[in-house]
Amino acid sequence: MSDENKYAIIRSGGQQFKVAVGSTVKVDQVDGDAGDSVTFTDVLLVSNEGSVTVGSPAIEGASVTGTVLAIAKDPKVIAYKKKRRKGFHWKKGHRQTRVEVRIDAIN
Repeated sequence: MSDENKYAIIRSGGQQFKVAVGSTVKVDQVDGDAGDSVTFTDVLLVSNEGSVTVGSPAIEGASVTGTVLAIAKDPKVIAYKKKRRKGFHWKKGHRQTRVEVRIDAIN
């Protein structure tokens, strides 16, 4: 079984990602530091050399393992509200934490 034509679609943090062995993805915060191993158990689809397995909603027993490469923050997003002639303004910034994960295996 070769890993060249094998890919999976996983769900993490309310988003879906298409992953293959050796690829890197940036997902929302997961438990672990740089160098730790993480496991995604919410696998929605697995394709292996033309044979496709689709879960409803997830495939039981399937998992994707990866290694945390880095933990970083996205650029700051500014939320700003203003009401003219009232002297009201409201400003708030937010930086989302992202974790870069290298996919090691699709099980």
